[in-house]
Amino acid sequence: MKTRLPLLAVVILATVFCAKAQPPAPAKAAPNRATATFAGGCFWCMEPPFERLPGVISVVSGYTGGPKTEPTYEEVSSGETGHAESVEVTYDPTKVSYAKLLDTFWHNVDPFAVNFQFCDHGTQYRTAIFTHDAEQKRLADESKRNLEVKFGKKIATQIVPASRFWAAEDYHQDYYKKNPVRYKFYRFNCGRDQRLTEIWGAAPEH
Repeated sequence: MKTRLPLLAVVILATVFCAKAQPPAPAKAAPNRATATFAGGCFWCMEPPFERLPGVISVVSGYTGGPKTEPTYEEVSSGETGHAESVEVTYDPTKVSYAKLLDTFWHNVDPFAVNFQFCDHGTQYRTAIFTHDAEQKRLADESKRNLEVKFGKKIATQIVPASRFWAAEDYHQDYYKKNPVRYKFYRFNCGRDQRLTEIWGAAPEH
């Protein structure tokens, strides 16, 4: 005598069979991400040029290059922690090259200034390229040598291995968007664009 399966059991078995028969859904490709870190004086002024680049995912203002953990703005601005005001750039290397980031960096700094940028003085306002791997270091070194040949004098910008990056306080992030009038007033009074025009022939958009 044949045993009849209850209708519910048949439905369950059919569902399980179909589920097993379906090919697995293709895994979503992880986004291509890489990190670049630059110090170019006031970090407020270093966010806009990188954020405008297609392929840049995010730009965060912060502090790096010093030994103190969890430094605050007040501590860093005193010049006693060893940190530099910096930006951490997360980007898609399939859409924007590290060489392009380097070019953007150079055209937004005074590469000859030692431990200051424009109206801001102290080691916390030094220029530096913090490299995350051997290829970044190679490209950074090469770009620095090319500039020394172009200008016929020494470039003061440091090229050093990246260390722990500490994000700055929230009110510093995207300051140029949150406080556009104050930002423009600071930038003009600091003489940033005047000096960039003197070095590079034209000031970048800001």
